[in-house]
Amino acid sequence: MSSIANNISTTLTRIRDAEQKSERIPDSVTLLAVSKTKPAEQLRQAYTAGQRHFGENYLQDALPKIEQLADLDICWHFIGPLQSNKSRAVAEHFDWFHSLDRLKIAQRLSEQRPESLAPLNVCIQINISDEASKSGVMPEQAADLVEQIQVLPGLRLRGLMAIPASNLDVAGQHQAFSQMRVLFEGLKRLAPQMDTLSMGMSDDLEIAVAEGSTLVRIGTAIFGARGNPE
Repeated sequence: MSSIANNISTTLTRIRDAEQKSERIPDSVTLLAVSKTKPAEQLRQAYTAGQRHFGENYLQDALPKIEQLADLDICWHFIGPLQSNKSRAVAEHFDWFHSLDRLKIAQRLSEQRPESLAPLNVCIQINISDEASKSGVMPEQAADLVEQIQVLPGLRLRGLMAIPASNLDVAGQHQAFSQMRVLFEGLKRLAPQMDTLSMGMSDDLEIAVAEGSTLVRIGTAIFGARGNPE
C-alpha cells in the first residue's frame, strides 16, 4: 500500500472516530482531498485507494490535471478564490465551487455553465472570524446572497464553507465552527436543499466534525506539505 493510500486510510479513521465520538451518523462526513500543487500521479494513487473528491485552488495547476485524469470519474471541487475573468474555466470543468462570496461571480458562473452539465454545486464562503485578509461574506450578509443565488439556473446552492482564523485555540475553534453550524441551520429555512457544511482541515477536523461539518478539506495529512504550483 502506498503512503498516500495509508494516509487516506488514517484520515478516514480519524473522521469515522470523530463521527462516533460526536454521535454523528456513520459515514455522514465526506473527505475532500486537497490536491493543489500535487502532480497527477499522486491523485491517481489516491483514486486507486478509493478517493473520489479532489479540491484544487489554482486553475493553472488544476486544468492540466483534469485533462490528464479524464479517464477517472473524479468529482472536482474548486476551493480557492476566483477572479471574475477566470470564472468560465470553473463553470466548464468543475463539479463544485466552495468559495462563492459575490453575486457577480455567481451570475457569471450560472451564465457560463454549459447546458450539457448539471448545475454547478456551490457553497457560500463565510468570513466567520472577521479577518480583513480573508475572502467571504460576513454572516449577517449571507441571507441576501442565499436568496440571490437561489434564482440562478446554472447553480445549485449546497451550503456554506469557512476557514476560521489559524491562531485560534481549541475553544476558539469550537466557537467558530459552532457559529457556522448555527448560521447554516438558520439559512436552511431559506434554502432547505442545503446539505453541506464545508469546514475542517488536517489539524482541526475532529473539532469540525464535532460541530457539524459534513465535508472536511484535507491536504497535508494525505499528500504531505504542499509545494508551489508549476
